[in-house]
Amino acid sequence: IRCWSNIPFITMPLSRAHGKSFAHRSELKHAKRIVVKLGSAVVTRGDECGLALGRLASIVEQVSMLQNQGREMMIVTSGAVAFGKQRLRHEILLSQSVRQALHSGQNQLKDMAIPVLEARACAAAGQSGLMALYEAMFTQYSICAAQILVTNLDFHDEQKRRNLNGTLHELLRMNIVPIINTNDAVVPPPEPNSDLQGVNVISVKDNDSLAARLAVEMKTDLLIVLSDVEGLFDSPPGSDDAKLIDIFYPGDQQSVTFGTKSRVGMGGMEGKEGIFFFFFFFLGGALWALQGGTSVVIANGTHPKISGHVITDIVEGKKVGTFFSEVKPAGPTVEQQGEMARTGGRTLAALQPEQRAEIIYRLADLLTDQREEILLANKKDLEDAENKGRLALPLLKRLSLSTSKLNSLAIGLRQIAASSQDSVGRVIRRTRIAKALDLEQVTVPIGVLLVIFESRPDCLPQVSALAIASGNGLLLKGGKAAHRNKILHQLTQEALSIHGVKDAVQLVNTREEVEDLCRLDKLIDLIIPRGSSQLVRNIQKAAKGIPVMGHSEGICHVYVDTDASVEKVTRIIRDSKCEYPAACNALETLLIHRDLLRTPLFDQIIDMLRVEQVKIHAGPKFASYLTFSPSEVKSLRTEYGDLECCIEVVDSVHEAVEHIHKYGSSHTDVIITENEKTAEFFLQHVDSACVFWNASTRFSDGYRFGLGAEVGISTSRIHARGPVGIEGLLTTKWLLRGDNHVVSDFSEHGSMKYLHESLPLPQRNTN
Repeated sequence: IRCWSNIPFITMPLSRAHGKSFAHRSELKHAKRIVVKLGSAVVTRGDECGLALGRLASIVEQVSMLQNQGREMMIVTSGAVAFGKQRLRHEILLSQSVRQALHSGQNQLKDMAIPVLEARACAAAGQSGLMALYEAMFTQYSICAAQILVTNLDFHDEQKRRNLNGTLHELLRMNIVPIINTNDAVVPPPEPNSDLQGVNVISVKDNDSLAARLAVEMKTDLLIVLSDVEGLFDSPPGSDDAKLIDIFYPGDQQSVTFGTKSRVGMGGMEGKEGIFFFFFFFLGGALWALQGGTSVVIANGTHPKISGHVITDIVEGKKVGTFFSEVKPAGPTVEQQGEMARTGGRTLAALQPEQRAEIIYRLADLLTDQREEILLANKKDLEDAENKGRLALPLLKRLSLSTSKLNSLAIGLRQIAASSQDSVGRVIRRTRIAKALDLEQVTVPIGVLLVIFESRPDCLPQVSALAIASGNGLLLKGGKAAHRNKILHQLTQEALSIHGVKDAVQLVNTREEVEDLCRLDKLIDLIIPRGSSQLVRNIQKAAKGIPVMGHSEGICHVYVDTDASVEKVTRIIRDSKCEYPAACNALETLLIHRDLLRTPLFDQIIDMLRVEQVKIHAGPKFASYLTFSPSEVKSLRTEYGDLECCIEVVDSVHEAVEHIHKYGSSHTDVIITENEKTAEFFLQHVDSACVFWNASTRFSDGYRFGLGAEVGISTSRIHARGPVGIEGLLTTKWLLRGDNHVVSDFSEHGSMKYLHESLPLPQRNTN
């Protein structure tokens, strides 16, 4: 016997011979045998009489889905007491109404009193109806269900235990879902302290302890406990500082606070003894099952927004409720990292501009000083990727890092440091509201940024430098370059340490799914995805209440006008397509004016693309002009990310603009022409983040724009658009300085008048 919080607790199950529980949520998808425990509050209605039929139907649907996937599902259910209570109340009301109608008249029906109903009688009356309901619901999914009623004696008697075990295994073998419940019609009153006198055993006193005991006996992979609480909290649920415990580890009991028992059913008691009883069988049972090799998740099965998929979400490894794990990570949780980033970011924002710049200069120096260590880590990542064959050649190229790239990266960081001197706290508007009442609008950091990136080697230091310059806390979730990301993050924290703000930039190394990170709306203020269009779309879909800055696709166009210069056309097209074909600002669709077909200029374009080994796809109109055409494009809205492009024909600059608006992604679009009027029409009418005249699409970049670097290119229409540098990571707040001013002074009969005078801005530091 081990003692936690002065409460003896049994550490070993009676008999358990299978392996350890799952260490991480992501492993739950491998669970084969699953027990779902349904608390009374989940199964019953809010009025405590009758069943929550819609909720129950949703649970049956989820269990059926998992059963049909080949899993072995078992349900430990409450609800018999509530169902029986409804039936008995109905019978009593009907009986009383008949008697009173015969003896007292109809006018006294409203004064009828319903006697207190004994719980065991309610259970006896409700068991058959509850099972009939389960059978009817499972039949809709061609699944058979079977009822098993048990008591504590069934587990203490060895022969009965073997019989029960054999029955359950046979039902599972026949693809039948066992519906198990304590036989509340005969169960004795709960005795909260009786288990303290036994060793290696947990008694069956309610459905919580039954579910834990059953999970251990049946060597279950996963126990899902659904109730009317979100999970375990570190302080009373509902209090201002209450936080849901995402992962609970044995030994953490001191951090858990419980409230009162569930509103319905037979389990638990009020008062001090009731809290202990709830502790022992709710938390204690879960820990007992965990030590027996069964993973446990406690979650809310009543919330209308999640109850329809709570079970399947848990099995898929999503962050729902509290997950019990015996493997405690060495570092902080992602929630703790989020808090550290926010606290560190606020301290960072309070530094002097020169101090933030000094941190970035130090990081730039470290990138060049430690280049050998960085390149060695990058080499390991490339070897890992090649050995596993998990990346295509264009992505492998994006993953590579060289001395020249590190030098360019350091130069860009120094540009950021130089341009960040007056970014935070800059006054952008001053207004005199009234005499001695002045209003200022100043720039401030957004808060905590979550940047999710895939393979680009320059992303981590660039984004870190921009976050430091703008005073934002930063969470980084890297992709397939663990060795390189680790060393770059260490160097970033070393630079931050010179002014004591090491925690402002955090690298998430835990096995957090991206979708789970996108749900941390209380910790994260802005999500910035850096990667493939699929990654961006997935994040935009998964983000719950957190704005996402980015672009889902980089479908960039180059339009060659009839007045285009022969010397400029091939240079610009080659650079746009071939300089870095995997980049989001690379050319994907080449629009050719119809009059240029079968001209020497057109032939030069085609010859150049062939020499560069660019695969050409013909658009519908282009294909119609050719007897033997290249393969016709499947979609005009395609981002190739490789040495491929589409060629399409248009009749005018107007048609080129219409094509871009219909098939483009509002990223970067280019016109090549010597006609200034045509160029200006294109520049003014193309509604994209970046529109160029006689310049490569590859100029769409924060470094090339003189921003030092970028956190990404945004195609959204609010806040920031195009390459996003320091300015895009800032928002504003209003500062009002007064002297005993109140609004009533400005009323019709007040003593003061509004002035609303614009005041000059303080001179900016341009050094």
